[in-house]
Amino acid sequence: MAEHNDLGNQGETLAANFLVEKGYKILHRNWVSGKKELDIVAEDGDMLVIVEVKTRSTETWEHPKEAITNGKIKNIVNAAEAYIFEFDIMKETRFDIVSVIPQRDGSFRIEHIEDAFLPPAY
Repeated sequence: MAEHNDLGNQGETLAANFLVEKGYKILHRNWVSGKKELDIVAEDGDMLVIVEVKTRSTETWEHPKEAITNGKIKNIVNAAEAYIFEFDIMKETRFDIVSVIPQRDGSFRIEHIEDAFLPPAY
């Protein structure tokens, strides 16, 4: 497996653990609908939370949260809609971003942005 895939998987695990420590219940990781994927699906109280995890080896070029383009948002929202229909979810839904950036000392900086974006109006 490529090194960037290892880092991405590690970032998703760190993000999931971070959310669990905050009291979230993880429902699914890497849930796939067709060609679209949801990194983490969780519950925060009565809220369904769709979490996009962005891990970068450095933020020299762009901060991970800046990698969420309008096209990426559309894909996440479409996958979330498929998830909601498949599991018959009747909860308010929120879209979060968790960015994970390795630090020089071997630790990771984790930033959680709640309500990071809204579904686009069609």
